Amino acid sequence: MAHRLKENYKAEVVPALKADLELSNVMQVPKILKVVLNIGVGEALDNSKALDAAVEDLIALSGQKPIITRAKKSIANFKLREGRSIGTKVTLRGERMWSFLDRLMNVALPRVRDFRGVNPNSFDGRGNYTLGFREQLIFPEISFDKIDKIRGFEVTIVTSAENDEHGRALLKKLGMPFRSEG
Repeated sequence: MAHRLKENYKAEVVPALKADLELSNVMQVPKILKVVLNIGVGEALDNSKALDAAVEDLIALSGQKPIITRAKKSIANFKLREGRSIGTKVTLRGERMWSFLDRLMNVALPRVRDFRGVNPNSFDGRGNYTLGFREQLIFPEISFDKIDKIRGFEVTIVTSAENDEHGRALLKKLGMPFRSEG
């Protein structure tokens, strides 16, 4: 089953981007490679159940099992030792990626309180976009009764764009509601 956002990308976005960005070949048109969801769970050092709850949230959001991220080095001020579990992340590709992006843009973002659009300047210089959320409740898959604590998380959209302008054009054509400056 092909996803409607993917069909829209192939039918409308690719030809429009090829014309707008003045690209000579259709293979130069930027595309979305993957979407990474990340929850940093700092309280997992004291409370190991917090990590399990974050894993459950990511399973509900993404439909696949996340991996546990571990500390790369020790930081004494944070009482952190190398190798301790401090977060969880999941990488989405293919149909799950398109499905998640569709839910993000059409269901979750409009549910954000006082939403005026996402920041158009959150690109990393290579065309990848990172979006941070204060709570996981904006997604309808997360039940308010089942969560133990409101957690923030990050969504990183990795594109094949060579610069921020191309990445911004791609996401804008796909329907990402960027905040208008001014």
